[in-house]
Amino acid sequence: LTIEAQLAAARTTPTPAEAPPALTGAPRPARPGHGPRPQPALPIVDIAHTLPADHRACPACGGTLVEMAGQVETTERITSVKLTYQIERHARQKYRCACNGAVVTAPGPAMLIPGGRYSPTFAVGVAVAKYADHLPLERQARMMAREGLAVDSQTLWDQIQALARHLEPTYEALGQRALAAPVINVDETRWPRLGGAPATGAVWSVYAPDTAFYRILPGKSAEEGRQVLGSYRGTAVVDGYAVYEVLARAGPDLQLAHCWAHTKRKFDEVAEHWPTACAEIRTHIGELYAIERLVPRPFPGEAAAQAQRQQLRHERSRPILDQIWRWATEQVGLPRSEFGKAVRYMLERWDGLTRFVDDPRIPLDNNAAERALRGPVVGRKNHYGSRSLRGTQVAALFYTLCETARLVGVDPHAYLLRAVDAAIATPGTVTLPDALLATSTD
Repeated sequence: LTIEAQLAAARTTPTPAEAPPALTGAPRPARPGHGPRPQPALPIVDIAHTLPADHRACPACGGTLVEMAGQVETTERITSVKLTYQIERHARQKYRCACNGAVVTAPGPAMLIPGGRYSPTFAVGVAVAKYADHLPLERQARMMAREGLAVDSQTLWDQIQALARHLEPTYEALGQRALAAPVINVDETRWPRLGGAPATGAVWSVYAPDTAFYRILPGKSAEEGRQVLGSYRGTAVVDGYAVYEVLARAGPDLQLAHCWAHTKRKFDEVAEHWPTACAEIRTHIGELYAIERLVPRPFPGEAAAQAQRQQLRHERSRPILDQIWRWATEQVGLPRSEFGKAVRYMLERWDGLTRFVDDPRIPLDNNAAERALRGPVVGRKNHYGSRSLRGTQVAALFYTLCETARLVGVDPHAYLLRAVDAAIATPGTVTLPDALLATSTD
C-alpha cells in the first residue's frame, strides 16, 4: 500500500466500539495464546512410571502383562521446586611453614558486610523481590519463616542497604549515561516519605533508550528539578508541568518537547460536551501517530530509520500540524470553559509540540517515561513509600538498576549478582547491564 492508502485506512478503520458485530455463522479467527507454550529455559526431569507387580494382570484374559520395549506415553507438567535456605559452613584451611615464620589461611567467600552472616546472593534475592517484584520486607520475612529461616525485616533491610553501598558507583554511572543522551523523557510522581508530617515526596524518572534512572526527592519543585536534570544539555520530552518551563528558561541549553498524548487527553476529558470539535482534533492527532507507525520499531532506530522518519515528518506530519494550528486558532469556544482550556493548553506549548518534526529522535509523547514509572508506582502501592532518607536513596538505586536491566533485556537478579561480585572484589567497579547482555550473546 502507498503511504496515502495507509493513512486513509488509519482514518477510516472503525474503533473497537464502532466495529460491526460479527455475522452469525461466520468463521472465527484463530485465538492466540492457546496450546502449550514453549519453555526453553526450564530444565527437564524425566520420571518413569511403571505398573506395580500386583496390577499386571491382563483385564481381558487374566494373563501377565509384560513391558513393551520402547513404548511409552509421554506427558508434560510444569511444577515448582520449593525455595530453600541453608547454612554454608566454610572451613578455611590454615597453612604454616616449617620455619614457623608465617601462618596463612585460605581465603573465604565474598561477604557484603565484614564478619556478616548473609551471602550476596541472599541480599540480591531480597532486593529483587522488593524492588522488581514489589514484595515488602515484612512479607518476605513471613515467607522465609515458612521455609524455616527465622529472620526479621530489619535484618533484611541491613542486607539490601549494605548491597546498595557496593552498587552506588554503578548507580551514579547510569545517571550520567541517562543525562548524556541527546533526547530524554522526564516525568515525576508522588512518593511518600513515611514518619513525617505530611508524608510528601516525589520519584523523578529520567528515561533514555538504554537507561531508566530515578531520583527520590522531598518534592516536585524547581529546586528538585534542578537536582535531577542538573546542567543537562539536550531535549527533554515532558508533560505540561510548569516546573519544566522554569528549568528551560533558567538553562538555555535545555529544550522542551511536549507530549501529544497529554494534549489528546485534555480533549478526551471534555469530548462529552464538545463532541464534534473534539472528534476533529482527535482525528488529526491520530493521523500524526499513524505516520509514526510507518517507521519500523524500536524507537528511535538506526540511522536509516531516523532518516525515513524525518522525511515522513517533513512531508506528512508538517501539513497536519498546519491543519491543527488553523483549527485551534479558529475555535470560538468560551475561553474559560474546559474546552477553551484544552485549546489554550495546546497553543501555549506549540513550540514544544512541534519540535519533533525537525528531530527524528524526539518521540511524539512522554509515554516512555510514564511506563518507566510503573515499577515505582506498583511498589508504592505495596509498601507505601520509604521510612527514611536512606530508604529513598536505596529505593532509587535499586529501581534504577532493576528497571534498566529489564529495559535492555537482562535478568535483574543475574545483573545485580554480577555487579556486586565485581564491586566486592574491586571496590568502585562499575558494571553496566550491557556487559551482561554481551556475555549472554557471545
